[in-house]
Amino acid sequence: MNSVPNANSFSILFVCLGNICRSPAGEGLLQHSIDALEPQNRIEIDSAGTIGFHTGKPADHRMRSAALNRGVQLLSRSRKITIEDLHSFDLVIAMDRENLADIQRMTPEPTAELKLLSDFLGDDWPSDVPDPYYGGDDGFEYVLDMIEAACPSIINSISA
Repeated sequence: MNSVPNANSFSILFVCLGNICRSPAGEGLLQHSIDALEPQNRIEIDSAGTIGFHTGKPADHRMRSAALNRGVQLLSRSRKITIEDLHSFDLVIAMDRENLADIQRMTPEPTAELKLLSDFLGDDWPSDVPDPYYGGDDGFEYVLDMIEAACPSIINSISA
């Protein structure tokens, strides 16, 4: 999406470090899940990183490939999170505690609700979504598994 959310819809921003692995996967998988349930949804989903090193680049080719094997295209381009994001999105989902701490340091009073992805998972999952960037293909699959497991709870939380 990569734009400011429409005021008439609910909006979610996924955030990881570089916005090329975990957060674009969150954006793509949640959008795919919502589209399967309600194609005419009014939920806007985006992703960003706490650093701007990869700005303008697509998701990592390994994450795009792993997601495509599940029928999900990751089309977003990397961008850095802004203070405006913390006031224009309804929900910001950080992939790990370090990302969450970085987001919390940006502004003392965000209007967005700040959560970890693991807040939408059971206790059998780790608190942090591991960054698969320096690992093998299994890491990308594990991240996708975590995000897919969280999607129903995310959807339920915004539907309530």
